[in-house]
Amino acid sequence: MSDSKRQIPATAARGTDRGWAQTASEYVKRRTTVAAPRPATLSARDAAARRREQLDLTGITWSEVDFSPIPTSTTDRARARFRARLPELIWNTAALEGNAFTLPEVRTLLDGVTVGGRRTDDERQILALSEAYSSLDEVVAAGGFTLDKVTSDRLHRELALHESIESGHFRGQGSVQGGGSVRLSNGGFVEGLDAGANGETLVELHQNLLGHLATIPDARQRALVYNAAATRYQFYFDGNKRTARLLMTGELMTHGFDAVNIPFARRLEYNLALDTLFETADATELLNFLVSCASVRLF
Repeated sequence: MSDSKRQIPATAARGTDRGWAQTASEYVKRRTTVAAPRPATLSARDAAARRREQLDLTGITWSEVDFSPIPTSTTDRARARFRARLPELIWNTAALEGNAFTLPEVRTLLDGVTVGGRRTDDERQILALSEAYSSLDEVVAAGGFTLDKVTSDRLHRELALHESIESGHFRGQGSVQGGGSVRLSNGGFVEGLDAGANGETLVELHQNLLGHLATIPDARQRALVYNAAATRYQFYFDGNKRTARLLMTGELMTHGFDAVNIPFARRLEYNLALDTLFETADATELLNFLVSCASVRLF
């Protein structure tokens, strides 16, 4: 559910500087400088070209986004804060999916005590999320996290084990075909991409996405753009937003940035940003929203 979802034209010089050049060659040089193409036209053309490139390589577009509010730290400290907020992260993630567990109940369940009166499916979802988040932390701690399909499939297999039709691989790579369609919060509906034979289309799109992200030097931008793009591509039958957030978190922590926690209290903002992403491919609104959700330092 990235990436989404101006210059003032130059004018000829006026005022007191109205002297003529002393030679013909100097005069021609002055006239050539004044007659140069206007920056606004080039800027608009370049911006359009950039959006086309973004869409071709990532499936989304985005305008300028300030990623600096995401706190800079070290991997160890980012992991420490991540572990300290793990129950809250899991609860928010599950609540955004409609899970009825409260935060105190999540803490209780993670402590190994079952909670009476709750659906088994909700309990399994919480425990699966805990398993996936713990695995992510271990991989980051070992220095083995990589933003790639192998890591994504592994984490998806754990978090969607009890929910997805076929967990652990892209749509089309198993025995079941189809999927990928999305029901929007505004009542709209977006058809899913054709996965291609054996999921080859989605695999190629994922490779193109990773190739483009490799050209982005800022890990914060890479992480959040991946989240937005993977969410819109719907690589899996279910659990796409959760898997994309896990990969985003791993990329951030690996490079010494705090995880981004999406509060359940901001569900409406999140859903509206997702609607824009799916309807228009513009991830700017979602990317700005994710930046605004950047974790607050605990110590």
